[in-house]
Amino acid sequence: MSLPKLSLANGETIAYRLRPGGEEVIVLVHGNMTSSKHWDVFIDTIDQKYTLYAIDLRGFGESTYQTRVQSIKNFSDDLKEVVDLLSLEKFFLIGWSTGGAICMQFVADYPDYCEKLVLLASASTRGYPFYGTNEDGTPNMNDRFQTIEDVENDPSKTRAMQELYDTNNKEGLKAVWNAAIYSHKQPEKERYEAYLDDMLTQRNLADVYHSLNTFNISSYHNGVTEGTNQAKDITIPVLILRGDRDYVVNEEMTQELVKDLGDNATYIPLVNCGHSPLIDDLEQLTNRIETFLTEEKAYEVKR
Repeated sequence: MSLPKLSLANGETIAYRLRPGGEEVIVLVHGNMTSSKHWDVFIDTIDQKYTLYAIDLRGFGESTYQTRVQSIKNFSDDLKEVVDLLSLEKFFLIGWSTGGAICMQFVADYPDYCEKLVLLASASTRGYPFYGTNEDGTPNMNDRFQTIEDVENDPSKTRAMQELYDTNNKEGLKAVWNAAIYSHKQPEKERYEAYLDDMLTQRNLADVYHSLNTFNISSYHNGVTEGTNQAKDITIPVLILRGDRDYVVNEEMTQELVKDLGDNATYIPLVNCGHSPLIDDLEQLTNRIETFLTEEKAYEVKR
């Protein structure tokens, strides 16, 4: 399937999926190791009153990767140009995992676009930490990576994962996803194969890891970077969703979101879900999101 594409001023070409619907618009931002393809079941299920746009971030799917990203802000600035080119002025944003960080940065920088924000299994306002490893293979919490070189040279995660990409090792990728993400429920076989093929389109693994590690819009130092204190600039209603058995984003990271976003945010754990509620319980996920987007009083921001 060939996707429509947009040419950005920075030389990148960004692909996107469009599902026509009503006047209300949702923009979907995927996470690491995925692309807009991984939103397919959600796109097929969410109420037809919404028009959906799902983009392929720079370096994923059918989008280009001419210039290496150095920060989450690079991705969010791409998103800003995309919505401008599509003439989208008011919309809802849903960010999954790394996409959550991108959406938070976007809303903080460009407050007049997004009406409500959904963070699905999102990285924290203080980033997603990457550490060195002890001799026994456990994370060394006293050795948080500081540079892109630290991330690139990490044998236990970056190099091991990059090797799977470099050798087109779909079985290896599948083993990783079954252990960390599809730990209880997997997509049906044909869809899973399509997802694995899609994963192999990623060209920026270490750069995404580094961007996550250094991301910080809180008022705290996260061990690598001083916070920009932009979390306070996110004043729209925010729904935080995390599966109660998410092995990728832990409860501590989610509580950082709750603390830093304050009264604007409502946190609802998703029952019996991991890092991909899209596969674990799509009905529960869509119900939570549709309720949030439609019921003003249920999610009224406290002033």
